[in-house]
Amino acid sequence: MMGPEDDKGIIPRLCESLFAQIDENQSENLNFKVEVSYMEIYNEKVRDLLNPGSHHGLKVREHPVLGPYVEDLSKAVVTSFADISMLIDEGNKSRTVASTNMNAESSRSHAVFNLKLTRSQYDPMSKQTGEKVSRCNLVDLAGSERSSKTGAQGARLKEGANINKSLTT
Repeated sequence: MMGPEDDKGIIPRLCESLFAQIDENQSENLNFKVEVSYMEIYNEKVRDLLNPGSHHGLKVREHPVLGPYVEDLSKAVVTSFADISMLIDEGNKSRTVASTNMNAESSRSHAVFNLKLTRSQYDPMSKQTGEKVSRCNLVDLAGSERSSKTGAQGARLKEGANINKSLTT
């Protein structure tokens, strides 16, 4: 989902493209606001990757109109791809990873990168402003490697077995 610098993944490419479109379309009467949040799900607990020192075990709630959301998850307003790139890099430093025989840095958690785009358009004729809001949740699932090939034992083996359990609770 993230990819190395020379072969960017879907999340950086989408964000780069988003800001290219914003730069191309923004005008005096058309404005855009982008907000992001970044979290991980590890051992059935939700953790804020933009504010890693904050609450552990954030609660998932359901709004009757907007649907599921994570209570107290921090959001950051960004104005460029460079802002997003910096936040992703900082968030990735806090992700739960471990070394296995198959991967030196195997992700042990699922990560969700949320984008919220608000488009505000002012109509000079009616003197009204209208807004459209779009949300995009980009999910990076933890790898599910065969336990026999990872060399995992004990707690690491149990952790591997629990990785996908988080998706069902």
